[in-house]
Amino acid sequence: MTVRQLRLVVHAEDYEQAVTFFRDALGMPVAESYSGGGGAEVTILDAGRATLELSNTAQIELIDQVEVGRRVAPRFRLALEVEDCESATRTAIEAGATPVAPPTRTPWDSVNARMDAPGTIHLTLFEEPTDPGPA
Repeated sequence: MTVRQLRLVVHAEDYEQAVTFFRDALGMPVAESYSGGGGAEVTILDAGRATLELSNTAQIELIDQVEVGRRVAPRFRLALEVEDCESATRTAIEAGATPVAPPTRTPWDSVNARMDAPGTIHLTLFEEPTDPGPA
């Protein structure tokens, strides 16, 4: 068996706010959307490459300590790589995210910011270090 796609399914109480936030503020294009009986709605947004990060308790505590200074993450945390963490964080907050921790340089040299996004999603926006190329 080979897994072909990772799809995180989120129950967003304020569906329109969540779609607007992730589609418009974070720039995730609509891949598919469907309407069903009884007002059922789903929008599938393209998030680029997907990975599944499995971490033990010690790792979760380490990441929270580095990024926030205390344990805050629930069981699931969505992490999205962005080009410019500072700018993306400002955009996300302007679009309705609640800041938890500002963009912070980590020991592994990424810049990570934490927030609670619409849809009741604990979110990390992260910027990977740029590759300076051969010296």
